[in-house]
Amino acid sequence: MEPPAALERVRNFGICAHIDAGKTTVSERILYYTGKEHAIGEVHEGAAKMDYLEEEQQRGITITAAATTITWTDHVLNLIDTPGHVDFTAEVERSLRVLDGAVVVFDAVHGVEAQSETVWHQAEHYRVPRLCFVNKMDRAGADFDASVASIRERLGATVVPLTVPVGRGNEFQGVVDLIRRELVTFEGEQGTVVDRQPVPAELQDEMELRRAELVEGMADVSDAVAECFLEGGDVGEDVLVPALRKAVLGAKLFPVLAGAALRNAGVQPLLDAICAYLPSPLDVGAISGHRPESPDVVEKREPDPDGPLCALAFKIITDAHGDLTFVRIYSGTLKAGKGVYNPRLKRHERPGRVLRMHADEKEALQEASAGEIVALIGLKETATGDTLCDKDHPIALESIHFPEPVISMAIEPKSTADKDKMEEALSRLAREDPTFRVRQDPETGQTIIAGMGELHLEVLKNRLVRDFRVEANVGAPRVSYRQTVRGPGKARHRFERVIAGTPQWAEVEVAVAPGEAGSGVQIRSDLPAGALSSLLTAAAIEGIRFAAEGGLDLGFPVVDADIRVTGAKADEVQSTEIAFQAAGGEAFREAAHAGGLVILEPVMAIEVTTPPDFVGPVSSDLVRRRALLTGDDVRGEMRVLRGEVALSQMFGYSTAVRSLSQGRASYSMEPAGYVEVSAEDRRRLTLED
Repeated sequence: MEPPAALERVRNFGICAHIDAGKTTVSERILYYTGKEHAIGEVHEGAAKMDYLEEEQQRGITITAAATTITWTDHVLNLIDTPGHVDFTAEVERSLRVLDGAVVVFDAVHGVEAQSETVWHQAEHYRVPRLCFVNKMDRAGADFDASVASIRERLGATVVPLTVPVGRGNEFQGVVDLIRRELVTFEGEQGTVVDRQPVPAELQDEMELRRAELVEGMADVSDAVAECFLEGGDVGEDVLVPALRKAVLGAKLFPVLAGAALRNAGVQPLLDAICAYLPSPLDVGAISGHRPESPDVVEKREPDPDGPLCALAFKIITDAHGDLTFVRIYSGTLKAGKGVYNPRLKRHERPGRVLRMHADEKEALQEASAGEIVALIGLKETATGDTLCDKDHPIALESIHFPEPVISMAIEPKSTADKDKMEEALSRLAREDPTFRVRQDPETGQTIIAGMGELHLEVLKNRLVRDFRVEANVGAPRVSYRQTVRGPGKARHRFERVIAGTPQWAEVEVAVAPGEAGSGVQIRSDLPAGALSSLLTAAAIEGIRFAAEGGLDLGFPVVDADIRVTGAKADEVQSTEIAFQAAGGEAFREAAHAGGLVILEPVMAIEVTTPPDFVGPVSSDLVRRRALLTGDDVRGEMRVLRGEVALSQMFGYSTAVRSLSQGRASYSMEPAGYVEVSAEDRRRLTLED
């Protein structure tokens, strides 16, 4: 398949949702109706094309974002299907970073759910225009209007329905296209025949009422529609469509469409809307970065295939034939075998092959240009978030920021023969997954792996066995605690030691203060110009960073701290980088203790959906786990309990909530920040240490 000559006919978009909203089912119908697949792969049968990993097929969930390229009418669509489970939220984050638009799928029974909010806000962060698809209109309890209301209320979004369902549950028949005033039904085998008819008389009044609401909503954001509306004339398709496109591109409003993907209904109008309203690379325009050596100098790259190369590596997959590096090309043309410059590494890498992906299938290309999403084989050291560019026109794009792991466990090989294999496998998995961390415990020598949740680590452990043939024993999951400083502190440390017969001397003064929540560790030098060489200053800062990441006495990494080097002395003969690293680390340790160290634990936002009969036992159990319940809503025939709870209290909760509700309740959690541990937990953690 050749890309179109015109970039205005390219759409780079992703499909995002809460788990079980039917996101992958929507993706599979899109593949079928666009002719990419000749049969529909069902998630519940473990046959979904986009869920190609064995782990995904067994569990019936999406774990890794899968990419494909398809065509619809005269457009080329680069589609990424993303996971819905919070443990794999990094896959959504990095996909949205490189996509121009998104389709957010909602369950018509449940409306906005916890992970729906997360992906919506991730898309807002990257200013990604969105369409909404209210799926599962064929389910009992489906309520389109309630779902639309939940999008307005919980997401604060200005939404306008473009299609509305006719019937619901078993009586769901199709949708009404409000712009064209047509009844759309889906006939033939697998709903391939889209039948458009005038709206029947019995639906005319409701259709006109809803269309009037659409026009009024559009009039608030479009002068063209407002002018036509005020003149009292009919606002036709020729006015509505361009106005709607402009409003979507400006993220002023978000169209909503209805359907039931499993019943093969509503997907073709969604494809039409993707082409009509989501942006092309030309609509997105130039991307901004900075000069690699001059962060204050802004560089821009237009979406021009003939311009200087600018691409972002957003995903790495371990593959038997060589690691795949997925890139979004923003400018220029990337050719197989031709070197590309990585400004972070300050050297060239050479992609041996350029591939267009269809899930796990590969199509070799000679080249790829602006607007395309492709995979490269042959990049040895490029990491997620790296920019690839032309050395004569260097640029560094903003990297991708990922959440910190919240759970960890010890892992060890079952035999010495597995030791080297395990270390190599863990290293490759960590390169592939930025939210997976591996470290050595300095006291016990154990290998500690950390991730975003129990499921995340279980999936990675299974991959060790299946993909890398490594047998390993793992310990019980543990919470990844953090530390910060309670107040300001200051300390000066002098390092004097003879190492290998050579005297080493350094003196460093460090001041610490609490930082803003989520700010991480900020380290800077407040030394007067010329007080210390840049080499020794950098060594002191590096020593501080090592101490902060190592966790001081308790082994919990330090976060949200503002650290300054406020004084230093050097000896012309005896001062070395090693001495200043050691002095900086010890000065920081003493300053942190002077300020008072606080242990923090991760807190999760939890949402439990349960039948009303089990609200009592479920809420009592949450209170027993020290959860703070903040909301109790009715969603169809179900009750939704919301609150916040310490992650340490939630191990094994999936089994517990099923037991309390006869298997009928479900829940989701996502990180909500860190709070100080209780005095009792602090004593326990200190004693454990």
